[in-house]
Amino acid sequence: MSELYPDSDPYGVANALTSAERAPLLRLREVLEARVKPVLAEHWEAGTFPPDVVAPLQELRLMHPPELADQTPSALYNGFRIFELARCDASIATFYTAQAGLFRTACRVGGSAEQFAEWDPKIQSFEMTGVFCLTEPEHGSDIAGGLATSARHEGDQWVIDGAKRWIGGALTAEILCIFARDEADSQVKAFLVPREADGVTLEKIHGKTALRIMQNAQITLSGVRVPESARLQNCNSFKDVAAMLRQMRSDVAWIAAGIQAGAYEAALRYTRERHQFGRPTASFQLVQEKLARMLGNVTASLSTVSQLATQQEAGVYRDEDSALAKMWVCTQMRETVALAREVVGGNGITLTTDVARFHADAEAVYSYEGTHEITALVVGRAITGNSAFV
Repeated sequence: MSELYPDSDPYGVANALTSAERAPLLRLREVLEARVKPVLAEHWEAGTFPPDVVAPLQELRLMHPPELADQTPSALYNGFRIFELARCDASIATFYTAQAGLFRTACRVGGSAEQFAEWDPKIQSFEMTGVFCLTEPEHGSDIAGGLATSARHEGDQWVIDGAKRWIGGALTAEILCIFARDEADSQVKAFLVPREADGVTLEKIHGKTALRIMQNAQITLSGVRVPESARLQNCNSFKDVAAMLRQMRSDVAWIAAGIQAGAYEAALRYTRERHQFGRPTASFQLVQEKLARMLGNVTASLSTVSQLATQQEAGVYRDEDSALAKMWVCTQMRETVALAREVVGGNGITLTTDVARFHADAEAVYSYEGTHEITALVVGRAITGNSAFV
């Protein structure tokens, strides 16, 4: 049984964390419980992001916490950091990983050693905030070949034209990491564009039924100019973008595992407290069967993502591994949140039990960073040797 997650980690996956790694996770939990969780329902219903939660999360220094000052945080710690955030709320996890996962990974993998050495301390401290801008209004799953945003070299500058969509956190980030196709060689390159640069227009996407707290934006770029120094020097084709994605998809799998834990724990609390026919609903056979299935899904998902973290820490990064984890854990997530909604009954569609929020938000996580179908085809290509992409 896990010391950190006694209800949702029966095989004790989190016990592999060192005491120094557990300390910042417990500090994070305290902030989430005291400063974040109390305002989630209000902001989810309003479709707004709670600005007062940003500073407390930044001050925790979770990317390289003081307890690990003399060592590099392990992949397992990084995974459980995401898990703990998502166990509280999917939007908060997405907001944090936009900086700590997406943007930082883009700079680490796509930037030169000199660029990353300059930027990373600022990224870790949130002095430099950024978001990953790949998806476009007309290109999502086909982005590898369909990416339409263009960049042309003029003197010592690049001129960028195009549009991006579904970019979470773009409205407040300082830097937009824009992926554009070089008109000279048709290869995809990446540029760090200031959000307030001339020619950049951002529009909030309204009417969402999932991740309502997370502020997604459509970005229009019209004749935007940036210097050569703003180009990520090691991103010179979509293969380099794929190298980023294979790491980011494992982060999404951790988010999906955390959502399951949050939904399961909320459902378990409710069924222990809710009485019908003179008994707690947790005492009924049909409810217990659903709780058992939920716990099985959470346990299997945690085992999957922790093993993937161990493998990646050993230097093994394969597209099919992160794609398999993203595909499978998100599939289990969908079942887990649906079962949680079932056992909570009619109250499961209200925000008071937390279950409705997890249930709705799971649909966004199921699709982003690679849909079920795309990740399945990545796996299928690896196991058969045949590509089914068209």
